[in-house]
Amino acid sequence: MKKIVVFASGSGTNAENIIKYFAKTKIGTVEAVFTNNQSALVIERAKNYGVPAIIFSKEELIEGIVLQKINKIQPDLIVLAGFLLKFPENIIEVYPNKIINIHPALLPKYGGKGMYGMYIHRAIVGNKEVETGITIHFVDENYDEGNIIFQKKVALSGDETPEEVAGKIHELEQKYFPEVIERLLED
Repeated sequence: MKKIVVFASGSGTNAENIIKYFAKTKIGTVEAVFTNNQSALVIERAKNYGVPAIIFSKEELIEGIVLQKINKIQPDLIVLAGFLLKFPENIIEVYPNKIINIHPALLPKYGGKGMYGMYIHRAIVGNKEVETGITIHFVDENYDEGNIIFQKKVALSGDETPEEVAGKIHELEQKYFPEVIERLLED
């Protein structure tokens, strides 16, 4: 069984979906969920499935303490699912091309520092985009600049609210993120 660790900062719907998906497969399992937010809902979601939730501070991430905890697990893949901190180079160096992120827009548009969640959806609506989508990419030392693995588009009518755009993106994330992870684990 391949080992997956998930990093999340918020509600954890993608993390929960990944945990549930891999509980039904023989290819991999989520070994732990890491979060920098001690009040994140993802902690309860992980515990509901018997997956350990590891809470850490930004300092522990930067200083290598989180890397030590990851190394004990020896994951085949590190998945960022709504993780908002910049991922440190000390982990990227040890796990090259083993760290992926999902972004709720079609990169390179709407990427970079501060572009996450509703900020993206509001910008997309404000700019009257005719489509949006998700991007799954490898993580490198820059926000949202790693090599793209997968993109899926969804058409917009121009009448959607940012919340409606978020709903469309969430559907894409729920369907495609676990499938792309599984494909990467099989390679």
